[in-house]
Amino acid sequence: MLGGHLLHGGDYNPEQWLDCPEILEEDIRLMKEAGVNCVTLGVFSWAVLEPEEGVYDFDWLERIIENLGKEGIQVILATPSGAMPHWLTQKYPEVMQVQADGRRNLPGKRHNFCYTSPVMREKITALDRALSKRFGRKENVILWHLSNELAGNFGDGACHCELCQSAFREWLKERYGTLEELNRAWWGRFWSHVYTDWEQIHSPAPHGEYTMTALTVDWRRFVTEQISGFCTMERRAVAEYSDLPATTNFMDTFKNLDYNRLQKELDIISWDNYPFWHREKDEVPVAAWSAANHSMMRSFQKKPFLLMESAPSVINWRNNNPLKRPGMHMLSCMQALAHGADSVQYFQWRKGRGSYEKFHGAVLDHKNGSDTRTFRDVSEVGARLPGLSSLLDGTVNRPKAAILFDWENWWAVEDTTGPRLDFCYPDWVMEHYRAFWEQGIEADFVDMNADLSGYRLVSAPLNYMYRAGWAEKVRDFVSGGGIFVTTCFSGEVDDTDLCFTGHHPLEDVLGIAPEEIDAPSEEFENSFTYSGKDYPAHTLCAVVRAKEGTELLASYEKDFYAGCPAVTKHAYGSGEAYFLAAASGIAFLRAFYKDVFAEAGLENALGAELPYGVTVTERMGKERVVFVMNFRNEPVCVDGIGTWTDAETGEACADRLQLAAFQCRVLTKQAD
Repeated sequence: MLGGHLLHGGDYNPEQWLDCPEILEEDIRLMKEAGVNCVTLGVFSWAVLEPEEGVYDFDWLERIIENLGKEGIQVILATPSGAMPHWLTQKYPEVMQVQADGRRNLPGKRHNFCYTSPVMREKITALDRALSKRFGRKENVILWHLSNELAGNFGDGACHCELCQSAFREWLKERYGTLEELNRAWWGRFWSHVYTDWEQIHSPAPHGEYTMTALTVDWRRFVTEQISGFCTMERRAVAEYSDLPATTNFMDTFKNLDYNRLQKELDIISWDNYPFWHREKDEVPVAAWSAANHSMMRSFQKKPFLLMESAPSVINWRNNNPLKRPGMHMLSCMQALAHGADSVQYFQWRKGRGSYEKFHGAVLDHKNGSDTRTFRDVSEVGARLPGLSSLLDGTVNRPKAAILFDWENWWAVEDTTGPRLDFCYPDWVMEHYRAFWEQGIEADFVDMNADLSGYRLVSAPLNYMYRAGWAEKVRDFVSGGGIFVTTCFSGEVDDTDLCFTGHHPLEDVLGIAPEEIDAPSEEFENSFTYSGKDYPAHTLCAVVRAKEGTELLASYEKDFYAGCPAVTKHAYGSGEAYFLAAASGIAFLRAFYKDVFAEAGLENALGAELPYGVTVTERMGKERVVFVMNFRNEPVCVDGIGTWTDAETGEACADRLQLAAFQCRVLTKQAD
């Protein structure tokens, strides 16, 4: 556990208040009152750390770090590459990104730098080294925070300048070797798009080529490599005088950057969590989405992660920004811990007086000091976390199920033209995850490079692209006794978006032969019956033939493909594979996965039927630590839980557990 305890705090921006020493004094006093033990410094401080080229001013930062240290508050120190000072962009305009249409950005915003630019790399490396030399061995500095939300917030995170074009062509040469192989992989003879010179290749552009999915996916792969390389450069710079671990803050299901690739450059995963609580009265869809993202962050390295940012109150960028209802702040913080976080941190400590985020929620508002509901909510979290630190130290979730979430598959399926143009890959995956979450079955998220051993169940919704080796990996997994679930429009193309020919790559495992796929309008919605109940079949409906030995669990009931398989099960080796030919909805997925979980021998940590809105997770260590969370704004009761102890009150809990509205209870039992 980093720092020896659960971290509680968040982004602190004292450079905005250097002319107000009384505010800086008040900050530390109130941090102690709120139970804050760690803050992040320097994320957007470049203009103050280096007010003119080559002139560093670190004295103010040293005073802040030392004053925090005197009060036992630890520091996560950032490299400030997320936002460039105006002296840099004025003198070196080439550091700013060029958009896909060829326009170079004007100064401003953030994440506006070219990851390939030698000038940008030189300037930030020099600053990072200087920060490392000055602060890398400070007693209360515990972690490097590299840049901020890489490739995020404004634009698509990519730079299309000539330097990047040249680097892209070199990357393609290394990947394909020859133009002949590239043209084959990209199917270049279509529309006479045969490249005869590497210089003819350009990144996808609205006024140029953007219809070739292989190009767009390779461009995204290249951008990920450039950004990962930039991150590695910063990591090496701060490591010159420091042996501290390094992280960078990820974001939600973020399309621009393959986090499975970037995570390899980091010691610790961290992320920024801003769910849309109270979008509607039913909090379950948002709770499941937030849980999925926490689980994804844990899954990258199969170890605890850090919640780097969250909102202690409102955020400021949606059309409407509701306040957190009473109880939701504590519950959302506990949800992070439940899925493997070792911290609860906020953006930000104190609201700024001006500019873009002046109304973004913070621990301290513009008025009223500590006398606010938000401050009291944060203080309650700060008081609760120390009692959980020793309990959670050395623990992490160890699911026996996994769900495929693969960035390259995401890029490819959303770029393809047909059978639909409105695919949202994360929505497909998260709907399946929600069926797990509602029944308290934990799952890791994996990509197609992952090791599947140790899992009993792997689900791969909308697995359009099969990357090299994936079919063989699934075949071995099922043959060895695993259960595999996949859906329509899966196994269509290889990793350069070339369609498979002859037969489906997993036809022998799935026991089906796909023929056609229908994308019906609402007027042609189909249906099927599963376990005696009727369910809709919509959005995509694959028309497949069942092979000998394949069990039909449901068939279409309407239209010309009535009687064709809608849900199948096929034994292969010691395992089984399920194929869902049609999209249906959460009602069907609940029923379907309940049967699959039973088949796989999976049950939630309580072994109980969970009321709607209640879920459980388990962090495993010397003791079994189970979080029971109620995301309904009303009391509920969970029956049939067995015998547990409330970790925080010592109360014995047998058979029945009462939960108040938006409550999380932490239970323990000696591990087997």
